[in-house]
Amino acid sequence: MKKWIIILLVIIGLGSLSGCSYNTLVNLDENVNQSWANVETAYQRRADLIPNLVKTVEGAADFERSTLEAVINARAKATSIQIDPSNVTPEQFAQFQEAQGEVSSALSRLLVTVERYPELKTNQNFLKLQDELSSTENQILTARTRFNEAVQGYNGKVRRFPSNITAKLFGFDQKPYFEAKEGAENAPEVEFNF
Repeated sequence: MKKWIIILLVIIGLGSLSGCSYNTLVNLDENVNQSWANVETAYQRRADLIPNLVKTVEGAADFERSTLEAVINARAKATSIQIDPSNVTPEQFAQFQEAQGEVSSALSRLLVTVERYPELKTNQNFLKLQDELSSTENQILTARTRFNEAVQGYNGKVRRFPSNITAKLFGFDQKPYFEAKEGAENAPEVEFNF
């Protein structure tokens, strides 16, 4: 008789786990992981385009070496940082965001500097790469937004009762959001040095 009571309690306990959202937490966690993979894919596309952009600019203009080196170094740093979304810490996430911000900044400086080279601005290869980079930046923005939406749904479930009990029991911790770089609320200044 005791054996049947124990089995019944185990079945009820497992049923209550389902009621406390274990499966939903797993699905939301996987959604966050998939969204993160999409962010990484967009960043990888940008990283893959940069060498072509640099070669095109080098070949078409007597270009300032320091600007090109800044782009190359920022790309190398950004591609060296890998994040596992299942156990990312806010510090790792901040480091990743900082490296990607350096790439954006270096690319912006490159595109502003290019304005001094009229023959480059009319080069079809350069124009195509510039369009690809613009498209990639839009894809990155979209992927970041979708990632934050996935994190919002996941974090909300992790924090709400009664699923917060299940989350604590099984180690479902809150995940960090993408945040704007400090000073991003200010419009960038564009200067042309002729």
